[in-house]
Amino acid sequence: MSSMLFTACSSNNNEATAPEGKVKLESISVAPKIAGRVAAIFVSEGQAVSKGDTLAIIDVPEIAAKLEQANGAILSAEGQFSLAQNGATSDQLMQIQSQLDAAEAQLVYAEQSFHRMENMFNDSLVPAQKYDEVKSKYTAAKAQVNAIKAKQKEVTRGTRPETIRSARGQVERAVGARNEVLIASGERYIIAPADMIIESITLKAGELATPGYTIFNGYDSAHPYFRFTIGEKNINAYPLGTAVTVIVPNTDKKIKGKIAMVKQLPRYADNTSTAPNRAIGESFYELKVLPDNTVDAAGLYNNSSVLLEK
Repeated sequence: MSSMLFTACSSNNNEATAPEGKVKLESISVAPKIAGRVAAIFVSEGQAVSKGDTLAIIDVPEIAAKLEQANGAILSAEGQFSLAQNGATSDQLMQIQSQLDAAEAQLVYAEQSFHRMENMFNDSLVPAQKYDEVKSKYTAAKAQVNAIKAKQKEVTRGTRPETIRSARGQVERAVGARNEVLIASGERYIIAPADMIIESITLKAGELATPGYTIFNGYDSAHPYFRFTIGEKNINAYPLGTAVTVIVPNTDKKIKGKIAMVKQLPRYADNTSTAPNRAIGESFYELKVLPDNTVDAAGLYNNSSVLLEK
């Protein structure tokens, strides 16, 4: 009987003096990228969700209008690009030829009038002003014919490569604008970024959500770890990479793990004011312990206490 009592007291004493730590789950905040009203919420607080699950939908009526504008811009840009590629039609060429014929007929009339007026002016039968008016009309008629011929030559030769490239760029720009709207439309769905437990939901259906405002707070249930605070006097007993055993109090569960990080904690005041039982000037370190198998730590609550087996 005395032997059994001794064993029980020894076990309790070991747990009492073992370094105490906490179970830690990485916090996750889920926020929308676009503004809108919450149309529906599909989860509740305390629910476990998987990566890729739809948590909520944001209603953004402006997206439909912007999509129509983008589609219209694409049609217009494609029409201009097709026109630049194909060049002038036969009807357009006929119109230019008709303009040229009319301009040349006008030039013939202006030239004849000018020559008659020139002879009369040389014989001093008409004033100089009248002669200048007829000469001006003749010069304008020649310029008109030359302009139409240049236009006809340009149309016949085809559209310049620079114009075609510019039209193609307008099409690509319009397509990019539509893709931007489609991406924004996909952002209406609020998706779980990882396996997580929903801790709190800050908005309800019908309320306004703004970009960056957290709607869901939760914990990453797939990657639990343990955090222990060790004093300077004992830290050398826990080198980085050491295999350790974590004890869950009041259960028979022991979890094998490894020290993944050793970090000195910042000091904000002398330890005599915050921890009078510690030695003055003693530094403290944080141990991060990762379980060898995350399944062994499944079901543990965030910030619940654990012990580090000595």
